[in-house]
Amino acid sequence: MSYFEIIGGRKLNGEIEVKGAKNAALKAVASALLSREKWTITNLPQIEDISRILEMVEDLGAEAKRSKNKVEIQAKNIKKSRLSERLAGKLRASIILAGPVLARTGKVSMPYPGGCVIGKRPIDLFLAGFQKMGAKVKWQDDHFSLSAKKLKGAKIFFPKITVTGTEAMMITAVVAEGETILENAAMEPEIPALAEFLNRSGSKISGAGTPTIRIKGVKKIGGGRMKIIPDRIETGTFVILAALCGGKIKIKNCNPDHIRAFLANIQKAGVRIEEENNELVVWGAEKINPVNVSTHEYPGFATDLQPPFTLLMTRARGTSQIHDPIFEGRLLFTDILNSMGANIVLNDPHRATVQGPTKLRGRKIASPDLRAGITLLLSGLIAKGKTTVENIYQIDRGYERIEERLQKLGADIKRIEK
Repeated sequence: MSYFEIIGGRKLNGEIEVKGAKNAALKAVASALLSREKWTITNLPQIEDISRILEMVEDLGAEAKRSKNKVEIQAKNIKKSRLSERLAGKLRASIILAGPVLARTGKVSMPYPGGCVIGKRPIDLFLAGFQKMGAKVKWQDDHFSLSAKKLKGAKIFFPKITVTGTEAMMITAVVAEGETILENAAMEPEIPALAEFLNRSGSKISGAGTPTIRIKGVKKIGGGRMKIIPDRIETGTFVILAALCGGKIKIKNCNPDHIRAFLANIQKAGVRIEEENNELVVWGAEKINPVNVSTHEYPGFATDLQPPFTLLMTRARGTSQIHDPIFEGRLLFTDILNSMGANIVLNDPHRATVQGPTKLRGRKIASPDLRAGITLLLSGLIAKGKTTVENIYQIDRGYERIEERLQKLGADIKRIEK
């Protein structure tokens, strides 16, 4: 297995470009299965999660021609309805394929989605939605199966806001008979971006980006072209990178409007930021103020940006309170930061107290999940001495060739192949 070797303490300067949004790209690839015509998806990030979902759609019978940051997908025929157990076990978002396969073949079966160790997908929300649209659900061993002669529109209320659940029901509903209404829907930017493209391909979706989405089913979805929006989580990660390690770093090809709650807290921490069209310029902060944050669904402070923000607070002069109620286990990575010299007390599974400033020391560590993984990489960049980060597949799941991009800023980081 590969690992990263990092020598910390270098000041970074230069420009870094944000890649296409992982979560938007995954849903776009899955949605391509709705149509027999060709879909072209551009600004596609070259990350492991995208490689896995492309392997899955090919395994189902679709053609996927990929070249760098573009893929052409055509699903003339779906040859099977059982999702690959090997691949689904590596991808949290594999559940998003269930709706399109069910719509095309009348049935689908798959194992419990895998991927990260934190926050298992709330499968009950997905299954309840599919049932309301007319699907029958069966559990057998570690697999579940869905079957439906005809999908019908339904009124679906989400008792808990779910991004992937909203997208899964929206994607499935576009080819269901009649009207579907999604209430208490998630509002993340990836949802209206996908809805806009689906509408250009023949769907009838209104209200995406609000708590109530209405979908009128159509008989056919056509082909088209979609450019993936910039990844807001990568944008926020690079803001913290610059605050910790800059220098002066320009973050290109981003949309600051997608991370307003995050930026407000970053500026409260004393980090200097300037906006220039679709770019952010961030200066390293010599003095960081403590900030209390609580994560929340969009447009609130994104849970995926909590781990790197918690790292930033280890450099703040004072005490910060971190509250992350969205995922179980999201804060467990703080034990690793403590082993490097941080002073973080885990009050309960959702609350942590960070006392700063502390200096980190390099050591051998392993990435437990995607967002904790990139945070540990950042910790290595500011730690004294050498840090070795193992299990970097988790980082590669969401960040394209991250070591090469950081090297261009002046970071002392290299990928070692075992």
